[in-house]
Amino acid sequence: MRRSPVTAPVGDVVPGWVAAVAVVGATFVVVPVVVLGARADWAHLPTLVTGAAALDALGLSLWTAVASTLACVALGVPLALVLARTSFPGHGTLRAVVLLPLVLPPVVSGLALLATLGRRGPVGGLLDDLGLGVAFTTTAVVIAHTYVSLPFLVLSVEGALRVAGARGELAAATLGASANRTFWVVTLPAVAPALAGGALLAFARSLGEFGATLTFAGSLQGVTRTLPIEIYLLRETDPDAAVALSMLLVVAALVVVTAVHSAGGTRGLRTALGRPRG
Repeated sequence: MRRSPVTAPVGDVVPGWVAAVAVVGATFVVVPVVVLGARADWAHLPTLVTGAAALDALGLSLWTAVASTLACVALGVPLALVLARTSFPGHGTLRAVVLLPLVLPPVVSGLALLATLGRRGPVGGLLDDLGLGVAFTTTAVVIAHTYVSLPFLVLSVEGALRVAGARGELAAATLGASANRTFWVVTLPAVAPALAGGALLAFARSLGEFGATLTFAGSLQGVTRTLPIEIYLLRETDPDAAVALSMLLVVAALVVVTAVHSAGGTRGLRTALGRPRG
């Protein structure tokens, strides 16, 4: 019986040289993580990660990541639906701008937010006059995280919408369902796995965000100093603590990536990347 390509040994479906290069690529990614883990002082790990500054940074990172993920869901699902189901002049431009934070250096994203929402910015100036200053506050951390994480959720959900097609929504419409009811009863359940995967990706991106946060929110302990910033500051003064906190992020990232794969979020992401519209 002929083996399925999915279950066949590597040598049956992949040239030897391709497998060899794949091993080099995997080694390139895996070895630094393994070395980092080997350098960690596991015996004193609890002590290293439970200092006041570390706990402040960890707590701030977790809750701002949750807040920004919720913001990404609230903004990203409608954006993905519009991109996947509509066509209008400038559709391609809108999609490119929405996905721009994927390729922008984080520090540039931070500068863009600072120019807009800082005290001298067109929006930030108005907010500051109302006593609602945003820059260099915890709110700025959430905004920065949302800005850089949003494209991950949009891509995941948009791809899932394209895979699912619009037949279910059209059928609901012919049965008299309103657009609002169709969204909640048909569209949203159909993309639930991709939405879960996209939300996890957004959470992971938020948890690891550094450049935009530092530029737009600064580094105030307990206010804007997230875990990546704390690691950056500790790398010179307390390398052991920096490595220990880094391992926390590595473990969190592994958990999230595994969960995303299980949720099927990467399928929607691949589809959206491979089939742009407009």
